[in-house]
Amino acid sequence: MSGSRGVVAAGHPLTAEAGARVLREGGNAVDAAVAAVLTSFVTESPLTGFGAGGFMLLHDPRREERERQVLVDFFVAAGGLDGAERGSELVPVPVDFGGTVQVFNVGAASCGVPGTARGLELVAERFGSIPIAELVSDGVRLGREGVPLTAGQAYFHQILHPILTSSAEGAALYAPEGRELREGERFRFPDAADALERFAAEGADPFYVGEVGERVCDWVRSRGGTLGLEDLAAYEAIEREPVHARFRGADVLTNPPPSSGGILIAYALAVLERLGDRSGVEQIVAATRAANERRTEEFAEGLHDPSYVSGFFDRIGEEPLGSTTHIAALDADGVCATVTCSNGTGSGMVVPGTGVHVNNMLGEEDLNPGGFHRIPPGRRVSSMMAPTVALREGEIVLGLGSAGSNRIRSAILDVSVRVLEQGMDAAEAVRSPRVHFEAGAVQAEPGVDERGLAALEGEGIQVVRWTEHNLFFGGVQAVTRDPGTGELAGGGDPRRGGSVVVV
Repeated sequence: MSGSRGVVAAGHPLTAEAGARVLREGGNAVDAAVAAVLTSFVTESPLTGFGAGGFMLLHDPRREERERQVLVDFFVAAGGLDGAERGSELVPVPVDFGGTVQVFNVGAASCGVPGTARGLELVAERFGSIPIAELVSDGVRLGREGVPLTAGQAYFHQILHPILTSSAEGAALYAPEGRELREGERFRFPDAADALERFAAEGADPFYVGEVGERVCDWVRSRGGTLGLEDLAAYEAIEREPVHARFRGADVLTNPPPSSGGILIAYALAVLERLGDRSGVEQIVAATRAANERRTEEFAEGLHDPSYVSGFFDRIGEEPLGSTTHIAALDADGVCATVTCSNGTGSGMVVPGTGVHVNNMLGEEDLNPGGFHRIPPGRRVSSMMAPTVALREGEIVLGLGSAGSNRIRSAILDVSVRVLEQGMDAAEAVRSPRVHFEAGAVQAEPGVDERGLAALEGEGIQVVRWTEHNLFFGGVQAVTRDPGTGELAGGGDPRRGGSVVVV
């Protein structure tokens, strides 16, 4: 493996293979990540697409020191810049994960401004080495030929069926014979293939100031949403400086404000560093609780204040301590691209002839902690998504991120601790059992240390023991590099049908 060109970890085998093909053909990790993301628009369409948003964290050791790491923010923004008022209400839909039920809100009122086309265009032009026209071929082919549903994707189709089929257009796409697609059956998305070809030929403009954008806005506005042409025309991908934390001798870089997930992960890692050298379940819950307690209304507003980050971390020593997809790519030169994209659960607004299923980010409860419809027009929605890298003495050792709504933070925290503190390889770290602490209760997968869980129960904390690993606990995709040998490896999360290809 030490002579490998690179490694790609993704949420579907064909997504990972698309990135691996680009590495074989001489592309770098950024090219591989972009190709994989574009392919995921078909292979993982309930989770991502041209109606989605996301973030990519890039590390390139060949650049000047101050430019080696950059976070490209192409997440969803709130619409309504032209003053349009909402003409419909959110539609709540319960989703049953088997061990718990979470309510997601969909419909036109949930649709925010998509960012994937603008973001991927910027990344490919600034950091890639291969034209986008050469990166879309897998997605175009699979959109027309169809993708056999893996067990993981069939499960997504099953639990999201009420949302995916909540409109006639969605039902035609996701239940083409009037029934839910099953494992092994082919999912076809020819409109997405057409959209990928248009993106390759014309760039992002058609999706923002052209025909596609007009059709999307007309569709959403006519059904009571606020997404308008002025919102699309004003949208830009933004380059940001990552937030930083030290943990077990590593520099951990992750998604900065105005998103919330990265700064809360960094905070939890800083708390674990203070608590000692061993991060068992009790310490991880304590660190998560400390981070959760910082997530106040003041926090939500402070994320939009550039001076907020330093003050946020200054308080660590003062306090008592008690539908998304991810891709990670790493090449032999140490270039790493880790990218999380999300459509939420989708809004059910599948716009005919465009290949666009619009996101439902304005209806995601965890992204709107102060209440729905309170985000000012044009402002980025704050996200839990947190593509992350870790360096030792300036060299990349870990790149990762996760899907999983508000479980993203705990999933990334768990895997980071296992790799950086416990020395696990990427695959073992990703497979290991996870815990998630929220609303006073610990959710625990089978295999979590029972003595630690019992100690938490002794403190009066409720512990919910799951009987099997579940995608509720996130979908981490991780890549690693041994700085001594150059060996590359990866971990694809079995909870979400993850896959790794080493080239």
